[in-house]
Amino acid sequence: MHEWLWPWVFVAAPLPLIVHRLSRGESLQPSALRAPFASRWRGLSGAGRSVRSGRGYWWLLWLTWMMLIVATARPQWIGEPIELPNTGRDLMLGLDLSGSMQIEDMQVGNRLVPRITAVKAIAADFTERRQGDRVGLILFGTRAYLQAPLTFDLSTVTRFIDEAQLGFAGEDTAIGDALGLAIKRLRERPASSRVFILLTDGQDTASTVDPMEAAALAAQLSVKIYTIGISRNLGRTGNGRNEVDEAMLNAVAEATGGRYFRATSPAELEAVYALLDELEPVEQEASTFRPKRALSWIPLLIALGLASLLALLRSRWLNRLRIAPRYG
Repeated sequence: MHEWLWPWVFVAAPLPLIVHRLSRGESLQPSALRAPFASRWRGLSGAGRSVRSGRGYWWLLWLTWMMLIVATARPQWIGEPIELPNTGRDLMLGLDLSGSMQIEDMQVGNRLVPRITAVKAIAADFTERRQGDRVGLILFGTRAYLQAPLTFDLSTVTRFIDEAQLGFAGEDTAIGDALGLAIKRLRERPASSRVFILLTDGQDTASTVDPMEAAALAAQLSVKIYTIGISRNLGRTGNGRNEVDEAMLNAVAEATGGRYFRATSPAELEAVYALLDELEPVEQEASTFRPKRALSWIPLLIALGLASLLALLRSRWLNRLRIAPRYG
């Protein structure tokens, strides 16, 4: 199948004919000077006119013009539709960037590193393993922000995770707001593929939306939430409160059909990965692709060949004009 991107260009096809007809009525002024070689000049110029006025010459001009018009109209070949089924999950990842994430209590090898360092490694590894899935990224602290919408471009999501900085979203923790933003972004996706992974190290201290209310809405919209508590310390903070609100995180996960995990080391995340791998890929809307191939180069090549032929004919005529009588 062929089509033209700019078919309106063909309106200009008769333009040379119109110009030619309008100029036919013009008459040349008679020469005011007669020279001894006038008859010879008329012979040579008459030979030139014979070249330019012949049918073959004008047909070449016309074909050259038409080839330029065809090339400008941008013809292209379009193949048969090819169906590209998209399979995978819609996974939104929520990353806590509150001030407490700088605490160094996460075991990586033989040393302790800040929680944010371990979480970045965990999240990056999680993202790289999601080939075929759409993955998005939400960063939250005092406020929740959508850093990357759902996309197949996992390398970009991984880069955003690596570039995330503490304090970017504030020093507090707005878990409920992160849940609400994730629900808003996932509600347009197929119900059986909506998954939100929340990684946090604290309690909800700054949300405008109660986490349990957000969880109830998520359950209604079939958004499954998995929560991961990031902390090595199972005790209490200096103010006497549990550092990680495990009861709330567990309740949110259970209300939506998900599960809560505590992660104190990369090894403990294997259980999370194993569970996520059990999520069956969901058939998404199939997209179609029609291969296209530009064909403008063909008429351009033909026009170039015709122009070369016209130039050759004209050069032969000019060579005749160079033969001039000598006086002296």
